[in-house]
Amino acid sequence: MGTAASEDHEIGIGVVGMGGFGLFAVQQFLQLPNTKLVAIAGSKREEASRTARRFGAEQLGSIDELVNHPDVDIIYIATPPFLHYEQSMLALNAGKHVICEKPLAMNPEQGAEMLALAKQKGLLMVTNLMQRYNPMFARIKHLIDKNLLGDFLHGYFENYAGDEGLAPEHWFWDRTKSGGIFIEHGVHFFDMFAGWFGHGTVKAAQIIKRPSADSPENNNRESGRIEDQVQAIVEYGDDTTGRKLVNFYHGFTQTGRMDRQEMRLVFERGDITLYEWVPTRMVLRCVADEETTRSLMELFPGAQLDVTANINSKDLPLHGRHKAFDAYQQIELRFGFGQEKQHLYGELLRLMFRDQINAVKYPKTHRIVSEENGLDSLKTAVEADQMARL
Repeated sequence: MGTAASEDHEIGIGVVGMGGFGLFAVQQFLQLPNTKLVAIAGSKREEASRTARRFGAEQLGSIDELVNHPDVDIIYIATPPFLHYEQSMLALNAGKHVICEKPLAMNPEQGAEMLALAKQKGLLMVTNLMQRYNPMFARIKHLIDKNLLGDFLHGYFENYAGDEGLAPEHWFWDRTKSGGIFIEHGVHFFDMFAGWFGHGTVKAAQIIKRPSADSPENNNRESGRIEDQVQAIVEYGDDTTGRKLVNFYHGFTQTGRMDRQEMRLVFERGDITLYEWVPTRMVLRCVADEETTRSLMELFPGAQLDVTANINSKDLPLHGRHKAFDAYQQIELRFGFGQEKQHLYGELLRLMFRDQINAVKYPKTHRIVSEENGLDSLKTAVEADQMARL
């Protein structure tokens, strides 16, 4: 991947789109040794000016100045989705690595072109799918792969998101700028489940619009009505491994105080419920034998274990799906309830950035998130969006 940077080479960061989230992310990136915020482009917002003063960065008038800055090695793009393609292509053509906020682009054709140019030039073109860096993601992946609760059967993700920060004129509601909820937001969760179960195929999808009386004029280019809820059913697996359906729901309808997310995975011998859109907390309920309980406690160290019921030998074996198995207790584990969500979010951004910078310095290194993840999640999101409009 390009020419490897030396171990002590200072990585110069350039930013396009320095808003509130841009500042939050850059604060995490700059905690990696030998990194420097060199310049911010195209924003006169107060957040950009404060950040430039804080880190001694230049404020440039255009992205062209930024991509041609000799001290910039990597460009972080945190602008609305409709700008990702044009800005990334400018950066790549100038020989700069790119980390881009999700989604990678507005459609897979743009995304494929971006990845092809990056590959040709030996550069990063990575979508910030930081969910895969969450230790909770890895723990659930281990539980699935080791079949600790039997076969996975069904899942759902429900996102009851607040919209108080999304005024009627915000670009989020304009499909020509955001791509819609599946594309702008859903890619994170399509990517998570793909990481657990492999490629998924969209089987059904719907979009719900607000009643006309509740919608200001001209904020949705297609109909003048806000699209604030979407849902999709995605199938994973095949006849050999077993087909599994997962429901995804996103509704941007809540007061901010009621913003909440919940994800559940159902297995043959129990279920797991994860909370928050960056999952920090888990409740696991199952029937288990001694070996399984030990494995679960090793996987979730420090978890609170409550015994719901002891299982008498006269009640064995237990049965489910016409399978017989032994268990000695019905248990509930609670894990991660002491974790501060924003602190974890910051840690995931640091891990993501470190992983990508290691790839700049050591081009053959393995990365948890690579270019293909951004494109694959975008393909699923576009498939769902198109199916919802049939």
